[in-house]
Amino acid sequence: MFILKQQDVEISTIQHPKRDEHLLILHYQGQTFRLISVFKANQEEEARALWRELTDNRGKACVLLEEPAQYSVWGKIRLDQLSGDTGNYNKTGIFILASILLLQAVYIDIEEFLGTRQAGLFEKEIVFVLHHGEFPTVSSPDAVKYLLTMNPLQTNQMPSWQEHHVITFLQELHRLGKAYFGNTNFVKQAMERLEDMPSSERSLFISWLNECSVSKLWH
Repeated sequence: MFILKQQDVEISTIQHPKRDEHLLILHYQGQTFRLISVFKANQEEEARALWRELTDNRGKACVLLEEPAQYSVWGKIRLDQLSGDTGNYNKTGIFILASILLLQAVYIDIEEFLGTRQAGLFEKEIVFVLHHGEFPTVSSPDAVKYLLTMNPLQTNQMPSWQEHHVITFLQELHRLGKAYFGNTNFVKQAMERLEDMPSSERSLFISWLNECSVSKLWH
């Protein structure tokens, strides 16, 4: 949306209405933006990649702020939205994107090495997992088929999951992959699919994955 310089904007802090923390808010021409990610001065390419991904591919209204010592990406918000904020602005969407890429990688490998019949059974088991776990919007066979065949890097039609859905999904995906292949060798090849993601988003996902309960499964 915008590439701005420090002199173009005003940055202030506000108290989060639900948590004991302060938030950085950028003001530009009567609009407000919340900080999404910060990059070092030598990471201009990564900053621009995230900004373009959010604006061009996901239709988000974002600001890329160029400062002498750093770059930062900000997403447009209304201040009255903060009362329902979870603190995961855009981050969960990146985790969902990575999870779908991993799902597709496992599915493709099953189809290639074990055949279409096993791939079909895997697809049905994913339907069961999502339905049993009450995952929003994607528990029907048609929705799962869409997840398996769409290009998640070029669509805004992503599942409306929360972080706990992503963790459960990654746990179940690993369980199924291990059951079909008989070992965990599939993990390395599946993780290579994440190379398709913008480097800044991939780094964010990997950092999050390293800190969560399923980290040992996907290494």
